[in-house]
Amino acid sequence: IERPKFQLVASQLTLDEASVGDADAAADRLKLLDGLPLVDINSDTEALAAKLLRAHTMPQKAAADALHVAAAALGGVKYLLTLNCKHIANAHELPRIYDLLNREGIGQMLICTPAEFLGGDSDDQEPTDT
Repeated sequence: IERPKFQLVASQLTLDEASVGDADAAADRLKLLDGLPLVDINSDTEALAAKLLRAHTMPQKAAADALHVAAAALGGVKYLLTLNCKHIANAHELPRIYDLLNREGIGQMLICTPAEFLGGDSDDQEPTDT
């Protein structure tokens, strides 16, 4: 519903991850990603991902997650939407991620879940006393 309001991008890493698992579910995921422009993953992306790992913004086993963040940041993405709350959209990790990106001179990128980004159906309602 909201998709036409935004310029969406993905990465080859996202496509690779989306293709894994149950064949029907993978096909559904890939259909959603079909035709999206891809942000680059190159030596600069890999270097930034390595810096994120060295700075302990996420554990070494989360190298792919660091690569997602680096690709989005270097690709000029304003909002990185993720369901990965363990290593990326995590209130304990985000300050360190943002700090490193700021030190690297990379623009402001907000990392959040789709629900946080889009809000809920009741966001426009006044709170009630219950």
